[in-house]
Amino acid sequence: MTRTRWGIIGTGGIAAAFARDLQVVDDAEVVAVGSRSDESASDFAGRLDVARSYGSYEKLVDDPDVDVVYVATPQTAHAANVRLALEAGKPVLCEKPFTVNAAEARDLVELARERGLFLMEAMWTRFLPHFRRIDELLRAGALGEITTVVADHGQAIPADPGHRLQRADLAGGALLDLGIYPVSLASYVLGRPDGVSAAGTLSARGVDAQTSAVFTYASGAHAVVTTTLRARTANRAVITGTEARIEIDDVWYAPTSFSLLRPGAEPERFEPATGGGLRHQAVEVGRLLRDGATESDVMPLDETVAIMATLDEIRRQIGLRFPTE
Repeated sequence: MTRTRWGIIGTGGIAAAFARDLQVVDDAEVVAVGSRSDESASDFAGRLDVARSYGSYEKLVDDPDVDVVYVATPQTAHAANVRLALEAGKPVLCEKPFTVNAAEARDLVELARERGLFLMEAMWTRFLPHFRRIDELLRAGALGEITTVVADHGQAIPADPGHRLQRADLAGGALLDLGIYPVSLASYVLGRPDGVSAAGTLSARGVDAQTSAVFTYASGAHAVVTTTLRARTANRAVITGTEARIEIDDVWYAPTSFSLLRPGAEPERFEPATGGGLRHQAVEVGRLLRDGATESDVMPLDETVAIMATLDEIRRQIGLRFPTE
């Protein structure tokens, strides 16, 4: 495989952003899109110069020219969509949150491993240039022993009851769609927490309007994560160690800059790369598929399941359940 041919399930905003980003990747292209209607698929294909459109997901995964499937539907559909693609023998990159709960995630990981197929959660942040550099600094021990991770993600989401994040039937709310980012960051730096203490404010529509959590670890480290759909927050993140700290600028989970601050030294700056951020994960998936890999060591499947389990525990503590569960 010299050129990775993508098929996309879903025609929403993230699907369109992914397709646009792949237009600047030399060894990848979107060859097909699938939707629940011919009209939506055809419109998407026309706008984004995609050769084939299908009015069903089944036709998309059965296309022999599709090498890998990108699942970009609402999270309540992820489990069914990923299973459909895997059972058709297709590798899959699935949007985050990977599923609605850990049980669904375990089921998909088990299926992918049984079939020997590639599967990865599309936590695109981990593949961005500034995170690659942060990973190098962490692995080199530049911060010393990590003591604290603090991250937030807040957006002013319209109060429209039809908005996806305001709908409990689509597993909306702040935590799964926005909070997944700071929770994943804490997991990336410190691993699965040993203790979770969470607080949340539920809306009248049955989703969380705001959620915060403190994670504790056997090392003594803490992570503080917060998310809201009621207001745009600072959207910054700080990783602190005994020797130095990293301050990631707004918006920390997208292509941006950061500072490495050491006591008594001038700040060291890392400036962001240009262009959209979704292409980096697609490039990595293409490389892994060419190498015959079935999962990523940057976003491992076991960690994805562990993150979903942490989200489950937060939801349990704040009393957040969805009608689909």
